[in-house]
Amino acid sequence: MTQRRETQPGEVCLLDAFPQLTAELETAEAERARGELMVRVERVPAGAWRPPASPAAGPIDLGLLLIDGLLARHVLVADTRATELIGRGDLLRPSDHEGEDAPVPFGVAWTVLEPLTVAVLDAEVTEAACRWPQLIVAIVKAAVGRSFSLADHFALSHLRRVDDRLMVMFWHFADRWGSVRPEGVVVPLRLTHEMLGEIIGAQRPSVTTALGQIEAAGRISRRREGGWVLHGEPPQRLQTTDEGAAK
Repeated sequence: MTQRRETQPGEVCLLDAFPQLTAELETAEAERARGELMVRVERVPAGAWRPPASPAAGPIDLGLLLIDGLLARHVLVADTRATELIGRGDLLRPSDHEGEDAPVPFGVAWTVLEPLTVAVLDAEVTEAACRWPQLIVAIVKAAVGRSFSLADHFALSHLRRVDDRLMVMFWHFADRWGSVRPEGVVVPLRLTHEMLGEIIGAQRPSVTTALGQIEAAGRISRRREGGWVLHGEPPQRLQTTDEGAAK
């Protein structure tokens, strides 16, 4: 029988923090891993965030795994800003590259939209997880999944109509963060028009106009407590002309 390592203050079991990992292991192996894979957790309040340089920044550290909350990563090129939303199950390594050494330097800023709980996957965790290759594969899947999400957002930002960009974005968010309710699919994210524009590649006035159009059409409605409700089904066909669309 594997002896469990004593849990320290501020630690959680990685399998509890990231339940998808449990599905990759047989019951006996999961029980063994549960006793050995303890990770340090850090909590970050809402607001501007400057990631510390030290946690999970070593050569064999995997990084930071978000286990709760919502984070925005802003990339600034000249006077243009693009935003990526990062949530539960995403892996990040903030100190790897902040843009200073790029051929055309860019800036990076972070905003915690909902208080974060992050698991620090440091060298000790990496060494322990390597005993179960399935876990390493699952963690890599989390990183690859984030890259797929970025590719999806890159594609939707090229749609001609701003209303189409918004609807594709909302349904993408619904798939990840939404819940089905009697009134529709609730997307509880509280995002400003400016931030929506940074996500889809549009100016704030165009976003405001397009939101008014799709709300008037009954495709979405605002929640009093923040966020949105999506009505009907995801769009199967998108408009191919700019008629009536915000620009």
